[in-house]
Amino acid sequence: MGRKRSVDKRPTIPDPKFNDTVVTRFITTLMRDGKKSTAERIFYAAMEKLEASTSEQSLKAFKKALENVKPVLEVKSRRVGGATYQVPVEVKPARRQSLAVRWLIEAARGRPEHNMVEKLSAEMTEAFNGRGGAMKRREDVHRMADANKAFAHFRW
Repeated sequence: MGRKRSVDKRPTIPDPKFNDTVVTRFITTLMRDGKKSTAERIFYAAMEKLEASTSEQSLKAFKKALENVKPVLEVKSRRVGGATYQVPVEVKPARRQSLAVRWLIEAARGRPEHNMVEKLSAEMTEAFNGRGGAMKRREDVHRMADANKAFAHFRW
C-alpha cells in the first residue's frame, strides 16, 4: 500500500441504455476476459426478465435488489498482543456497493439455471424480494459482526 498520497478515483462513464454509473460498474464486474459487449448483452437481457418478473421498472428493481444486498457492518482482523480479533466495523459507501455487486454476480454464477441471463435475472429477483444467495452472504456477514460485538472497542 502506498504511503505518499491517496489515489484518485477514476470517473465512471454512464452506460448507454440507462445512463447510470452503477450499471456500468455492474457490467464491468460481470465482464470476463475483456468481453464487455457480451456482459452488456447478458445484463440487459437479465434486466428485461427482471422487469417481467417484478412488474416494476427494471432500473428501480435493480437498484432495490442492490440496496437489499448492501452490507452495513463487516468484520476486519485486528492483531492485539499476539491474538487476532474479528472487529466489527461500518462499511464505507463505495465498498458497500462493490461488495453488493460482487456478491450478486458470484451468487448468480453459482445458480443451477442453464445460462447466465437466467441465473442473473433469477438472483436479482431473489435479492429484490430479500432472499437468495447474495442476501444469505449479507446475513452471514452481519451475523459475524454481531457475534463479535464484544471486540468493538479494538476499532481503530
